[in-house]
Amino acid sequence: MNLLVTGGAGFIGSHLVHFLLGEEAKALGLNLRQVVTLDLLTYAGNLANLPTDPRHVFVHGDIQDGPLVADLLRRYQIDAVLHLAAESHVDRSIAAPEAFIMTNLVGTHRLLDQFRGYLAELGEAAARKVFVHVSTDEVFGSLGEMDPPFSETSLYAPSSPYSASKAGSDHLARAYFQTYGLPVIITNCSNNYGPAQFPEKLIPLMIRKSLRGETLPIYGNGQHIRDWLYVTDHCRALVMTLLKGKIGQTYLIGGKAERRNIEVVRAIIATIRELAPQRRILPTEDLITYVQDRPGHDLRYAINPARIETELGWTPQENFTSGLRKTVQWHLEQSLS
Repeated sequence: MNLLVTGGAGFIGSHLVHFLLGEEAKALGLNLRQVVTLDLLTYAGNLANLPTDPRHVFVHGDIQDGPLVADLLRRYQIDAVLHLAAESHVDRSIAAPEAFIMTNLVGTHRLLDQFRGYLAELGEAAARKVFVHVSTDEVFGSLGEMDPPFSETSLYAPSSPYSASKAGSDHLARAYFQTYGLPVIITNCSNNYGPAQFPEKLIPLMIRKSLRGETLPIYGNGQHIRDWLYVTDHCRALVMTLLKGKIGQTYLIGGKAERRNIEVVRAIIATIRELAPQRRILPTEDLITYVQDRPGHDLRYAINPARIETELGWTPQENFTSGLRKTVQWHLEQSLS
């Protein structure tokens, strides 16, 4: 297969590119010829996260650039698009929402439309192509503490400009399947974490601040709950969806690791103290401080991944403890290099 990964220089995207080129993807049944990464290299994109491999091609460009997308699809004879390119930070979407609308909504439309035109030219060969649209559990809004986790039948109720823009992109992808028969599969994942994540997100931010002995700011009362998914488990799920997923289907991908934000920060402190007891500066819970909550902050996200487990045989291989240890260890090694 020739694969186009959008947003491949970002956190999840770069892990996915490495995974696609690795032995585990091959063992899952991926017969890979080439991976083409398309990324605009905004603030969160990092070329250093991408592999040096003769099967990998990097293209600096924007998913909103229709002629560029059209050229890549045809030049590299793309068999599948794995669409991860997105603006994804809620705080930034509150401060400046237009970039989220343009990238997440308009950009997804341009990709879908160019893919539709590409398949129209292929005729019967188009039957072997697929567009995997990667989205978030935030499109479903907030759960109460006792509510059942999100499933594929959950209603959309986005709370932020970010989640609203992603909800819109999901609806576009589904509409292109329903209206044009475009071979689309949608995935919605919970909060990812792991090595090399941009430090605006909770876990890398708290690890970095802990290692520096800085104050650890937590929104509100720290009781917000998220379901945490180790990034490699997400990549495995995406490859299995690509290879075995049903066209037109939606799959929710979660780590079965619900934690309150305060519990996450305390676990980070404990893990650093366990893995690096010799450090001159070790974090303590005295560093934790509570700051004014952000507007529209959802209380809880949780995912029921029963469909992808039953239909595709995927389950997360990392629990929160093991995944956090790997993440903290990576940061410790980076701090010494």
